[in-house]
Amino acid sequence: MAIDDDPLDSNDGDWRIYRGTGRAGETPLRSLPEPPPWRRFRGTGSVAVPAEDDGETARRIGGADQRPRTPHRHEVEMVNAAIHLRRPLLVTGRPGTGKSSLAYLIARELGLGPVLRWPVTSRTELTGGLYHYDAIARVQEAGTRRDGEDPPDIGDFIRLGPLGTALLPYELPRVLLIDELDKSDIDLPNDLLNVVEEGEYEIPELVRVAKRQPNVTVLTHDEAGGAEVRRGVVRCRAFPIVIITTNGEREFPPAFLRRCLKLDLEPPTSDQLASMVAAQFGDTDRVDIAHLVREFLQRSDEVGGLAADQLLNSVHLAVQMATSGTADEDEWQGLLQAVWHSLSAESE
Repeated sequence: MAIDDDPLDSNDGDWRIYRGTGRAGETPLRSLPEPPPWRRFRGTGSVAVPAEDDGETARRIGGADQRPRTPHRHEVEMVNAAIHLRRPLLVTGRPGTGKSSLAYLIARELGLGPVLRWPVTSRTELTGGLYHYDAIARVQEAGTRRDGEDPPDIGDFIRLGPLGTALLPYELPRVLLIDELDKSDIDLPNDLLNVVEEGEYEIPELVRVAKRQPNVTVLTHDEAGGAEVRRGVVRCRAFPIVIITTNGEREFPPAFLRRCLKLDLEPPTSDQLASMVAAQFGDTDRVDIAHLVREFLQRSDEVGGLAADQLLNSVHLAVQMATSGTADEDEWQGLLQAVWHSLSAESE
């Protein structure tokens, strides 16, 4: 599939909100087109979005003045389809193809605030993604109060998870990364169905106190973040931009797949890898990046695929050795063999 020289410069796709530039937009996104009638949600109120992410985006995809990579046109189209339809985007591909970084590229370009990341393991449950209630800490806090003092506020002991935070009533959608869903317990994809379809969830602990305390301020997944929950129910206004990554290690239920759009990411090309290196390192005059990328791609073919971060690791070592002036060819080749190790136990 051909790659656009610069998707932002194309004038034949005015429907596109996301252009795949890798940089922050010149003007902030102020609104989105109306969603389909069946994807309109009832959330009220407005929750503030944190302005900074403490360098997390730069750590993931490089500085704001560098273009991490030039995406395929199909990738840009699928992201925009997901935004217009308010549907999760299920992103598959080999490790290191840039699946997770896509969430950070979208958030940076559209100015949607820090990415909410939910890393999935075999022990991950839906409730943990929505919220956590620390009942023990609340009891302990109550035990320290003197007679006549007010009991501790229940909201101080409830913290919304990344999914729960993404479903707060923001004016513009947050970007939620559900990372490596194929590692989950077999039930998690089905458990997600109702939340994805309805754009809301209940916090039972708050529902029980709603008559005497209808509005409760809870903690959110954002650092030092807080939000008001009304009558124990969190409802979104704008459905989040949900990027779900998978390495293709398992099949998902048809009902789950029906609610998602699917994007298969191809391994990055030499030009895309060079852009990733430039985004992270800037000028690397002391290292022949083009030669290193060619060696990396050759090694990747030999061992059945390498991840892009393995290339970045080798570039960092090459820069350090070149700067110190202690580079030795035999030593360097040994390091490359160690850094560019196979990701498959059957390959070597």
